[in-house]
Amino acid sequence: MEQEFQVKWNKCLELIKDNIGEKRFNTWFACAKATSYIDNKLTLKLPSAFYCDKYEDDFIDILKLALRKEFGKDIKLGYEYNVLSGDDKSKVSIESPQKSHLNNKLVTSYSKTPIEKREIDFDPQLNYALNFENYCVGDSNILPHTIAKHIAENPGKPEFNPFFLYGNVGVGKTHLIQAIGIRIKEQNPNARVLFVPMKHFSQLYQQAYLNKNIPEFINWFQAMDVIMFDDLQELSHKTGTAEALFPIFNHLQRNNKNIIFTCDRPPMELDGLADRLIDRFKWGVVERLPNPDFQLRKMILESKSRRNGLELPQDVINIIATRIDGSVRELETVVNGLLTRSIVKNAPLSVELAEEVMSHVVKLPVKKAINFDMIVESTAEYFNLSPDAIFSPSRLRDIADARQMIMYLSHKHTSLSSPAIGSKLNRKHATVLHGISSIEDRLSYSKELSDALAAIEKDLLK
Repeated sequence: MEQEFQVKWNKCLELIKDNIGEKRFNTWFACAKATSYIDNKLTLKLPSAFYCDKYEDDFIDILKLALRKEFGKDIKLGYEYNVLSGDDKSKVSIESPQKSHLNNKLVTSYSKTPIEKREIDFDPQLNYALNFENYCVGDSNILPHTIAKHIAENPGKPEFNPFFLYGNVGVGKTHLIQAIGIRIKEQNPNARVLFVPMKHFSQLYQQAYLNKNIPEFINWFQAMDVIMFDDLQELSHKTGTAEALFPIFNHLQRNNKNIIFTCDRPPMELDGLADRLIDRFKWGVVERLPNPDFQLRKMILESKSRRNGLELPQDVINIIATRIDGSVRELETVVNGLLTRSIVKNAPLSVELAEEVMSHVVKLPVKKAINFDMIVESTAEYFNLSPDAIFSPSRLRDIADARQMIMYLSHKHTSLSSPAIGSKLNRKHATVLHGISSIEDRLSYSKELSDALAAIEKDLLK
């Protein structure tokens, strides 16, 4: 028999379903179970941490409305989930701050805090999941990561100040600068650290302008020890906001307070800004955060999947890392999509499921038909061999590797059966099965082989 709190939760679910629709409800809420109600706190059991984030980011307002309607205005909400799927020993419990996303927190806290208290009483706007421990480092991003770690561990030092980090959308700029702020706060909880998206800085400036208190606005930001301005390109053609930033920058830089910027382009490509401000962005260090390379994309996929309680097979990781060569955000989207679909469909994590997810959430180039001859040509070119050598009886290492790679790619990208692949290569069926298995096993530890596979597939798919 259901307890009273579970009956109330079921009524909340009915209200939520009416507001978000049956399809979204079945995806996100049908799996939620109310497990306890103690001291006015309702605890929900969810499949993973991703669901907790989704509730807080996208559904908190309707959740709060439904809970208050059934449980009263003082209701508190908690979540629990298993880090390892099906393993209750890995259960994690967290509390929901029940923060409304109808208003920006920084704007709200600034507006409601008396001027004389704004220097000490504010929300630093840090997302503590975006720390150095959760940031994947590879050959492509090791330099900006090293600079960020140095700033975080040596705040107030003049080197690398300001730090101007630029790169394409979704490559991890926000994560890296948030990690700086988090590390500084860990080492000194009293440090006045502030992360502020440039569009919110502009909102605050407009508010100060209308209230005729721009000097107080500037003084508040000048009181910080570290400011991280995100998405600086939003400042373009906003003359008043840029003029307010100028004295803030000068004061912080002169007093060895850290100023950090992210942007989607280098300073010299910014338009609609005064030259004297652009010049200041270049006083410290300007560093590009490039798109993650193949190995780093694999690391990111493995890290994101582990944090969501998934164990992605190596062939799934390889196909995602090969197809998505730009944004970390796109990699996260695919991992989240895999998690959702595997739960809803009760389906195993497979290449086919990954293909389905990518077709829905990522704009991919039209997949061209790949045949056996194309695979032989691309593989032979990569290994610098003639096709005749591949078809020969030779067992030299390079030739054998190329031959096994052709078996693996033909199995993966064509409709040829193993006997048919063997017939084309003048090899037995068992030899083809061994070759495919050998490549699959070695991909998990051989960087050289992974790079070869990525390069050949890129050539085949271009």
